[in-house]
Amino acid sequence: MNRHDKGMEIRRAVLGDAHVDRAEAAKTDLDAPFQDLITEAAWGTVWASDGISLRERSMLTLALLAATGNFDEIPMHIRATARTGASKQDVLEAFQHVAIYAGVPRANHALKLAMATYAEMEAEP
Repeated sequence: MNRHDKGMEIRRAVLGDAHVDRAEAAKTDLDAPFQDLITEAAWGTVWASDGISLRERSMLTLALLAATGNFDEIPMHIRATARTGASKQDVLEAFQHVAIYAGVPRANHALKLAMATYAEMEAEP
C-alpha cells in the first residue's frame, strides 16, 4: 500500500469517515497538493508508524498543538480521542505537561477547548 492510501486509511480510522468525507469534498485545486502532503506525511508516515500507539500519538499531538498555540486543531483531535483510545484523563495529563513546559495560559486555553468539545460530543446522539 502506498503512503497516500495508508494515510487515508489511518486518517479515516482516527478522524472518522464523516470528517474525512467533508474535508475531501471541500478540497479545491489550490489546496489539493497541500491535502495530499498532509495525507502522505502526517497520516501515511507519522500516524501510520507502529513505533507508538494511536493513544500515545493522540496525546502527543494534543500537547504539541497546545504548546505551539495551534488551538484551531484541538477540537478535531479531541474528537479523535474517541477512536484513538486517549481518555479524558490522558488529555488532562498531556495538558498538565504543557502547563509546566510551555505555559499555563496555553494549557488553560487548550483545556477549555477540550471541555467544550467533550460537552458537544456528549450531547450528540
